[in-house]
Amino acid sequence: MQEAIEPPAVESPQESPALAPAHRRAWPRTLASAALAMFLFVLALELLKRGARPLAPVLTDVLGIRNAVNTLGFGWLVAYAVLSGSPVAAIALSFFDQQVIDETQTFTMITGSRLGASFIVLFVGFLYHLRGHRRGVSIAIGVLCLLVTATIYLPAMGIGMWLLQNGWLARLAPTRATQLTSLIDLIYDPILTRLDLIFGRVPWLFFFAGLGLLLGAFNLLDRALPAMHAGRSAFQGIDRLVYRPWAMFLLGMAVTSVTLSVSVSLSILVPLSARGLVRRENAVPYIMGANITTFIDTLFAALVMSGEQAFTIVLVEMLSVAAISVLVLLAGYRLYERSVLVLLDGIMHTNRTLALFMALMLIVPVLLMLWR
Repeated sequence: MQEAIEPPAVESPQESPALAPAHRRAWPRTLASAALAMFLFVLALELLKRGARPLAPVLTDVLGIRNAVNTLGFGWLVAYAVLSGSPVAAIALSFFDQQVIDETQTFTMITGSRLGASFIVLFVGFLYHLRGHRRGVSIAIGVLCLLVTATIYLPAMGIGMWLLQNGWLARLAPTRATQLTSLIDLIYDPILTRLDLIFGRVPWLFFFAGLGLLLGAFNLLDRALPAMHAGRSAFQGIDRLVYRPWAMFLLGMAVTSVTLSVSVSLSILVPLSARGLVRRENAVPYIMGANITTFIDTLFAALVMSGEQAFTIVLVEMLSVAAISVLVLLAGYRLYERSVLVLLDGIMHTNRTLALFMALMLIVPVLLMLWR
C-alpha cells in the first residue's frame, strides 16, 4: 500500500543579505566554468566523431547491432551505465555522423538514452531511502519517472519515425549549420592535429577519450549552474503551483532548460517529495515537461556534429514527445494520471513487485539488443 506522506515540517530559510555580495562575486567564476564546460563539450563531440567509425565492427559483429530495435536497447543500457542520457545521445549522433548507424537507428538510440536516463532518479531515490526516508516516498518518485517517460516516449517514437520517413520537418533545420562547423574546425583543428600524434595509431581511443571528456564537461556544467535545493527560495512558492498541471508542466520545461539535464531536473523531485512539498500526482506533468526540453543540448550537439540532417532527427524527437504530452494534457490528463498512479501502486505494493519491476527494466533493453 502507498504510505501517507507526512506534511512538511521543514523551515524555509531566506537568503541572508550578507551573502548577496558573495553570490555576486561568484558569477565571474560561474561564467568562466560554464564557458570552459562548453569548450570541452564541443571538443568531446569532435573526439567522438573521430573515434566512432573504428567502432563500427564492434557494434555490428560483437554486439550484433543491426536494426532500430537493437539501437533502442543499446542506448537504454548505455544510459544506465553512465547514469545520464545526454552523453548517449551525443554518442548516437557521432555514430550517425560517421555512417555507423542510419537515421532511424539514431532516432531510436536517442529514445533509448532518454528511457535509461530516468533510472538515475530511481537511483537517487534509493540513496534517500538508505538515509532513512521511507521507501514509499523516495523510491516511488523514481519509479514514477520511469513510467511517465516510457508511456510518453514510446507512442512518440511511432509518430517520430513516421515524420522522419516523410521528411516533413527537414525544412525547419538551420540552413547556416555549415558556417558553425567551419568556425568549430578553425578553433579545434589545431588541437585535434596534436591529438592525432597521440591517438593516430589507435583511432578508437579518440572515442573513449571523447566519452570521458564529455562526462567531465557535463559534470563541470552541472557545478557551474546555480544549485537547486528543496529548501531554497526557488521552490518556496511551489505549493501554489502543484495542483495546476499546466503550471507544473511549464515548470518542468523551465528547470530542465536551465540545468540542461533531465537527470538533474527530475532528481530534484526526490527531496521535494520526501519533504512533502510535491505529491506524486503533482509530479506527473512536471516529468512530462522536463522530458521535452531535455533535447536542447542534443540539438546543439547535432549542429556541431552532422548539421541539418542530425538536427532534424533530434527536432523530430522533441516535437513528437511534445505532441503526445500536450495531447495528454488537453484530452485525457486525469485518466492518464489515474492509470499511471494505479500502475505505480501495483509496483510499489510489495518488495517482490518492486524487485520484479527492476528486473524487467534490466531485461527489456537486453532483449531489445538481441532482437532479430
